[in-house]
Amino acid sequence: MAEKILIVDDDLDTLRLVGLMLQRQGYQISAATNGQQGLEKAFEEDPDLILLDVMMPDMDGYEVTRRLRQNPSTSETPILMFTAKSQLDDKVIGFEVGANDYLTKPTHPSELQARVKTLLARSGDKKEKAAAESGDENRGYVIGVLSARGGLGITTLVANLAAGLLNRTKSEVIAAEMLPGQGTLALELGLTPSKGLVDLLSTGKTSELTRERIRESLTHHGSGLNLLLSSDRPRDMHLIGQVVNYEAVVSGLAGLARFTVLDLGVGIQPFATKVIPQCNEVLILLEGVPNTIIHTRALIEDIAALGINKRSVNVVLNNRIRSDTQLPSSQVQTKLDHEIIGTLTPAPELFVQATRMQTPAILCQPESLTARQISKLVDFITEREALPR
Repeated sequence: MAEKILIVDDDLDTLRLVGLMLQRQGYQISAATNGQQGLEKAFEEDPDLILLDVMMPDMDGYEVTRRLRQNPSTSETPILMFTAKSQLDDKVIGFEVGANDYLTKPTHPSELQARVKTLLARSGDKKEKAAAESGDENRGYVIGVLSARGGLGITTLVANLAAGLLNRTKSEVIAAEMLPGQGTLALELGLTPSKGLVDLLSTGKTSELTRERIRESLTHHGSGLNLLLSSDRPRDMHLIGQVVNYEAVVSGLAGLARFTVLDLGVGIQPFATKVIPQCNEVLILLEGVPNTIIHTRALIEDIAALGINKRSVNVVLNNRIRSDTQLPSSQVQTKLDHEIIGTLTPAPELFVQATRMQTPAILCQPESLTARQISKLVDFITEREALPR
């Protein structure tokens, strides 16, 4: 959404010329022709910036600024004073009553544009910082799931772990695909394909990635889960480099649910260096074969190099197929030199049935061995969530 600028000036020519110039720069313009009208519009419209003339007949810009600063809704709104006065004392008064910047008429359009852009950028940074600080208390628990190589069942674990957390806590839970162009959840759960993640990553301004915008991008499943779905079009993979958008999306998701489970894909993707530090827990999925164990050890070291405490990195052994070539959990743990917090045993028939029923496997057969194994992971996550952060 375009940033809104309120221009308050009794000179109609100034209103028209400055308003048109800023409108061409993509800003949304609102205008007032006197101080009282300016105050009313400021309180009602909550502009992102106020461009305020000093010399007005009924109420000068200094008094307007004083009243704006006394009102909580406009106490932090940037004010750029715009006047024909050039005396130093006049500028000092402007700053004393709360103006953020001061321009003398006439001014060059490029200078005005630069000042406006700077003030809006500073204001946006302050708002983002304040939102982050105020949102810390309400921030949910974020679990990132990844593996050292593909085909190990990351998406399946994400869906079932999220369903298990929802069943256990009766709280809002989000399962989110993080790889554009590689979405599979919609197909597995019988949902209409969605470009929720792709649309968010394609957004030009991170300031537009509000929690409300992110919530609108979620898809609701009949199980009660909310899902951030990716597209299944490989061409969308180019968005994987939109690191700043990824940060904003994950931060927004964390404020929308008690638990957010992220499908981070294979290895450390370009966005993962910023997303993984936002996770409260990192789950690495592996299978009991020597090469995967070697790759997983390296992945754990790479994650630790991002400044992540190894105690927040947990390993889940997923034996997807019945095979004598796969090592038992104890041997995998020894070779990996890292604790394994859970093991999933083969259940191909259950997962085929779950796909047919278009639901997570643990909801398809709640008393199955797989459901009990997922429940142990849910126990681990909920116990960790309860600890002081």
